[in-house]
Amino acid sequence: MLKYPHPSRPAPLRPTVAQALWTLGSGLMLGLSLQSLVWAQSTHGGSLDSLTLKKIRDTGVIVLGHRLSSVPFSYLDAKLKPVGYSMDLCYRVVEQVRKRLELPDLEIKLIAVTSATRLPLVANGTVDLECGVTTNTAERQRNQAFSVTTFLAESRLLSRREEGVRNLEDLRGKPVVSTIATTSIQYLHHVNQQRKLDMKILVGLDDNDAFRQVQTGRAVAFAMDDVLLRSLLAATPQASDYTISDEAYSMEPYALGLPRDDAPFKALVDGVLSDLYRRGEIFTLYQRWFQSPVPPKGLNLQLPMSDAFKRVIAKPTDSPDPAHYR
Repeated sequence: MLKYPHPSRPAPLRPTVAQALWTLGSGLMLGLSLQSLVWAQSTHGGSLDSLTLKKIRDTGVIVLGHRLSSVPFSYLDAKLKPVGYSMDLCYRVVEQVRKRLELPDLEIKLIAVTSATRLPLVANGTVDLECGVTTNTAERQRNQAFSVTTFLAESRLLSRREEGVRNLEDLRGKPVVSTIATTSIQYLHHVNQQRKLDMKILVGLDDNDAFRQVQTGRAVAFAMDDVLLRSLLAATPQASDYTISDEAYSMEPYALGLPRDDAPFKALVDGVLSDLYRRGEIFTLYQRWFQSPVPPKGLNLQLPMSDAFKRVIAKPTDSPDPAHYR
């Protein structure tokens, strides 16, 4: 178990009643109840309506799920410590949980998750907060909840420049790869059947494994979210040999994964994120992870914030509908 590190940054502001009312306004879209928001403003004492927070209080431990190599969202640095944009957001939530439960010595247990294990570990209660690169979908909401949207990606195709792949039609009858248990591989199967493309769909155990299949010629293209493809290319010496398609085939609203049917805990998490958005601190975090060199290799994605995500910051939402963001 690890104690939560206290990085050098301004201390988060304790939510006020006015901020709670502001969150309620946005909450009409989020589906947050007034009762949950009032609870979120209360101090520790008496019974807890949140099963997740009760478990955290009783054990003195909060469990975070993290990724091993999803730069810049959640990955291991040179000291094998999980860092990244999603980790920073989760650590802000931990700070608020500490205050709410009056547990200054609250410990963090870090569990590595993969594309295949992240959803089951949240659904079965092993992980309290999943801090990775998970898309919020209506299908996934059957088994777990999600915070307000924390990033918007678009799925595209990465291929060798010499292949001339511009869109899915160019992959007719050819092998294409994506990562196991992702929305991208689900989409590939769907469009392959719907449009009768006769693609041979290969599966990578993780993003690096899928990319290697393109590098070695087993697959013609790798279908994945553009920000993750950019990250892979940024770490590749032969990056100029590859290209990412201009055409995007889906919008991917990322969010923090939460236990299902725990509205008070979701209200707390959403309140922390909405406050970061309202105060503009999210822009500093974004610049740190998407427009600056990041450890340990100093990679810089040089990725400007999209207009769609700016709209989310102005009006937070947890909608799983891609059309909502266009």
